[in-house]
Amino acid sequence: MADKYDYDVLYIGAGHGTFDGAIPLAQKGYKIAVVEADKVGGTCPNWGCNAKIALDIPVQLNETQKRLQNIINGDTSINWKENMINKHKVIDGLPDAISGLIKSLGINLIHGFAKLNDNHTVTVGDKSYSADKIVIATGLRPHRLDVSGKELAHDSKDFLNLDEMPKHVTIIGAGYIAMEFATIANAADAQVTVLMHGDKALRQFNQDYVDMVMKDLENKGVRFVKNAKIKDFIQKDDCVTAVQLDNEDIRTDYILDATGRIPNVENMGLEDLGIKYDKSGIKVNDHLATNVDNIYASGDVADTGKPKLTPTAMFESKYLTSLFSGETKAAIDFPAIPSVVFTTPRIAEVGVSVDEAKNSDEYTVEETDMTKDWYRAITKEQIAKRAYIFDKEHHLVGATEVSDQADSVIDSILPAVALKLDQKQIGRLVHLFPSIGSDAWQNI
Repeated sequence: MADKYDYDVLYIGAGHGTFDGAIPLAQKGYKIAVVEADKVGGTCPNWGCNAKIALDIPVQLNETQKRLQNIINGDTSINWKENMINKHKVIDGLPDAISGLIKSLGINLIHGFAKLNDNHTVTVGDKSYSADKIVIATGLRPHRLDVSGKELAHDSKDFLNLDEMPKHVTIIGAGYIAMEFATIANAADAQVTVLMHGDKALRQFNQDYVDMVMKDLENKGVRFVKNAKIKDFIQKDDCVTAVQLDNEDIRTDYILDATGRIPNVENMGLEDLGIKYDKSGIKVNDHLATNVDNIYASGDVADTGKPKLTPTAMFESKYLTSLFSGETKAAIDFPAIPSVVFTTPRIAEVGVSVDEAKNSDEYTVEETDMTKDWYRAITKEQIAKRAYIFDKEHHLVGATEVSDQADSVIDSILPAVALKLDQKQIGRLVHLFPSIGSDAWQNI
């Protein structure tokens, strides 16, 4: 425990890369400090996962009702103002709740911007704090295009706090945020234009399934402009105009810059200490240690080569708890980490990808069109397709699905992938029936 230093471990940042590990470490009796310059909880609770899903649930419900017209009587629409009010009700209290839990365990929560002085000391304001170990968990922030008029654009934080949905929304980008927010804005009756840097969206997902989602959005009125070259943004007649190099002017009420996210590494003293980083984040080894003794990185700011997702951050933070408490000396062993894009329908995947499997003799791909399946027929799903990837011993090693319940399906079968369950073990599992989980397991 701390005697030479003020703390055993000091974390910079108060998101999932910190508190999922700091809390159990404090419960073990270690002296902990957490420095946070913004809202406690970080991106996920405040400007990411939780906030997004709060706004998205009505989108799913509305889409289901449209498919079940004449079964569920009446027309529905999304009341954006009430949707946003409800989001604030369920989200706004999270920072205080997390802060309260942290403080109740004796963790010192320090508000301010931390700068590293050396490999044991940080300064916040005019005070310095020392620790045996320092963990940098400062996360990512929205990237902003460097074009003339860039101040006219908004980022994901702004969108997630819109009091009124603009009539026309122009989204720049084709990743998670762009596609998810295009779905939400379209469902809230905005006219949506998506300007893509290249000719593909959601590159990390099975492109056949991505094409299905894009086609569905196009059928709902979303316009995709591929290989768009953005020149500048201009305020004109109270209407922002996004100008492309091909001389097409897209008149819009709102520009959302969804061109990616970048690591929060500036002005922290990393250069002074020689801590290595680049556009992918802070460089770490297989123990999440930086190249400077006693300093580690966790969560989205760490360049581990793994998906920069909340579950990844949680796993890394918990690993550091085991490492610091002496429960393990082994390198971090990442499990299969699932990912999902919350469009309607969703696309979710885990493990070996379809492309990887099709380019290898080690795997077989079994694909199923589930639109005729009785369980999907109940809600009249029009898009429901699944691919299972098996190794030569017929272990399930990967899966991807596009459907309204793709996230629940991939979450349900995750143990088969992560633990490489064999057919005898799978045969010992008795599922609730009827359920989407039971449906997902029957083809493994």
